[in-house]
Order: sequence, then structure tokens, then C-alpha cells
Amino acid sequence: MSNTEPRPAETVCAGRPEPGIEVIEARRVPLGGPRAMEVSRTLPTRDRSMIGAWCFADHYGPEDVAVSGGMRVLPHPHTGLQTVSWLFEGFIEHRDSAGVRAEVRPGQLNLMSAGRGISHSEVSTPETAILHGVQLWLALPERNRHGENGFEFYAPNPVGLTDGRGAPAGSAKVFLGTLAGSASPVPTATPVLGAELSLLPGAAVTLSVDPRFEHGALLDAGALTLAGVPLERAQLGYAGPGRAELDLRNPGAVPARLILLGGTPFDEDIVMWWNFMGRSHDEIAAYRAQWEGRDHRFGTVDGWGDADRIPAPPLPRARLRPRRR
Repeated sequence: MSNTEPRPAETVCAGRPEPGIEVIEARRVPLGGPRAMEVSRTLPTRDRSMIGAWCFADHYGPEDVAVSGGMRVLPHPHTGLQTVSWLFEGFIEHRDSAGVRAEVRPGQLNLMSAGRGISHSEVSTPETAILHGVQLWLALPERNRHGENGFEFYAPNPVGLTDGRGAPAGSAKVFLGTLAGSASPVPTATPVLGAELSLLPGAAVTLSVDPRFEHGALLDAGALTLAGVPLERAQLGYAGPGRAELDLRNPGAVPARLILLGGTPFDEDIVMWWNFMGRSHDEIAAYRAQWEGRDHRFGTVDGWGDADRIPAPPLPRARLRPRRR
């Protein structure tokens, strides 16, 4: 997915572990197009820029495609990151400059590695009536960010969750990392967790988690409390490192669904601007110039004409600054 904001802000990315649970409010961002499908963005925000290596989180739908026009994101570039697509409903066609063409389906992970540079498009398919899902980014560390492009596909089987008495409480689909006895085979550059969880009405679960990780729970549907703190739909609850367990409860009368993210705090200074991940102003400016100049770094996406691409917005007047610790 592209960040289509016409004036994207400089993002100085840092996970700052704090005690307790933080509740991060989403901001509404249009994806562009004549009817401008909107998404709820919880990463990055003023409150928090990262959770582990997770540096971007858009949540959208359920969106009536007949009303919104659906998703039509023209070819756009990425560097130094991985995109993670996860759908609840609908279908999206992915095409990229590495020659990959794939249909993103509900309950199936699609992970694209940009490495040193790639471009791709995302368009909801004609048969899609309702579009509903999340789009996530992972920052690549220095040792991986100049690597080759890549694409991973994985459809995890759901595993059951139980409450403290051993009664059924819901299920989990673990698409990255390990949780509840389920492990994804998809390799990642840093230790991370990504999973879709469903909780039955009134159910409570205590999940064993890696205490090195910070975690985020993004509520998609229903009601949820994270360590006793209530979350509303599209809010992201953050829990810092040091917890060996996460307590989740659905106090509502209908099933709850959430995306659970986690990872070890990212320890590198990074600058994220528009769709680029870099380490300095000059590096980001070079990426922008290369995209505008149609440099071979980003290639071309089959099925689109020369004019079918998202132009890069202007750089801010001030120099982009990496985070100082």
C-alpha cells in the first residue's frame, strides 16, 4: 500500500517502552482516487512511531466497494521495508516490478520485501463487494535493507485458544512469528509477531509471550480489554517489553477480532518519509529523485502505462532528521 498523503510528515521512528497500557487513537487518511477510500492509521502517530519493527499500520473497512470505489493504488515505490497484506474480506490484486502477480485473499499472508527498491500496485478485484483488512510495514535493519526483492505467501491454519479453565475461548491465525503453539515458517529480519485473534463473547485468555517484545493489539470488531484497559474499534493498545503474559478479554455479546503485533524494540535510527525508509535526508532525497527520474532501481509494473504511477510529493523545506537517542 502507498502512503498517498500529499504532504507526508517526516517520521522520526522510535519505540519508547513505557509502563502500563497506552491507547493510540487512529487518524483518518484518504487513499486518493475520485471517491477517496479512507483508512484508519495508528502507526506512525504522534503517540508512537513503532512497535518492534512494525512501523506502519492501516486498517480499513468493511468498505462497500460500490460506494467507495474500492482500492486502486497505482504503481508506487518502496525502499528498506517489507509490506504485509492481511484481509478479512474481499480480494486485492498485487503486481510488482519483480514480476510477481498475486491475489491477496482473506486469511492469507502476502509479504513483499522491497530491499534496495521495488514498485508495486494494489487494486481490489472486480468481484469484491466488501473490502476489509489491514496493511502493515516492517522496517528492515541495516544488514537487510539493501538486499534483493522478495515475496512470501502463507495461509496459516487457525489454532484454538482456551481460557483459564481450559474452555474454548477463540482462535488465532499466526502469520508471522510464534504464538499459542503455532509458528509461521515465513522468515523475518528481526524477531516479530503478527497474528489475527478471534475471541468468543465473554471469553478471556492469557497469552504467553516473549518478554523481550513490545506488543500492540489493534481492535477490528467487537469489544476488547488489554490488561484491563478497554479498547474501541480501530484503536491500538500498546504494551511495553517485560511482560511474559498478555491478558485479553472480550466483554461484549458478539465475537471480537483483533490483530496482535509484536517485536523486539528496533534499535536503529531511521527516517521514514512517504513510501521510503532510509537513514538520512540525503538518502531519502536520492530515492525521491530516482523515482521521479524513472530510475531502474524501482523497475516497472506490468499491466500499467508509463503515466500510471503515483508521483512523489515535494520534500519538506527543512532537512529530514534521523532520531537521536
